[in-house]
Amino acid sequence: MNFTVMTLFPGLIEQVCAESIIGRAQSAGAISVSAVDIRSYSKDKHRRVDDTPYGGGKGMLMSAPCVYDCFADVASHLEGSVHTVYMSPQGSLLTQKKAKELQKYDNLVILCGHYEGIDSRVIEEIVDEEISIGDYVLTGGELPACVLIDSVARLCPGVLADAECYENESISCGMLEYPQYTRPYDFHGKKVPDVLLRGNHAEIEAWRKEEALKLTQKKRPDLL
Repeated sequence: MNFTVMTLFPGLIEQVCAESIIGRAQSAGAISVSAVDIRSYSKDKHRRVDDTPYGGGKGMLMSAPCVYDCFADVASHLEGSVHTVYMSPQGSLLTQKKAKELQKYDNLVILCGHYEGIDSRVIEEIVDEEISIGDYVLTGGELPACVLIDSVARLCPGVLADAECYENESISCGMLEYPQYTRPYDFHGKKVPDVLLRGNHAEIEAWRKEEALKLTQKKRPDLL
């Protein structure tokens, strides 16, 4: 799967996505992540990409032509299905279900706003849907774009070692994940539950389901 981020800060995207599992997945060829600088498509001699909004108001607005030209160039080099997302607090909330839906596309193009946002006309013309990562405002769409990439990429074949890595974890399975433990057996007087030491896989599985249900009822009853 290909992720292309249209942004004023490509270095931020590249730096975040070069690390950990997403970075290794790129090196292995399981996914690709590229960041395209919208500023490169500015026709202004000073490479300006913003202007004052009609009707007044504080802040600057990213102009439509440079965003559109960037998208047109990006889209001309993509093959297969393309879905364009604008990271916006006005969008629908990112969920695991949404991540699974987006994973079905060959190409995900992500538009990042800045300043006071982007001229609405170009959003209407090139964006398929708007997505938010939460009810708060950030300085730009780059960090939300990285969150979106991470949530979708880890569902792609070859990114994680096995589908079980994400199918049975918190949220994905419909409940929170059960408690997990590793060595030492005794930590500050708290010991690992005996059921995990006996090697009876049926008992362990039953215990995990029961504990997952308890945790979900306590911390996220809205999931049940």
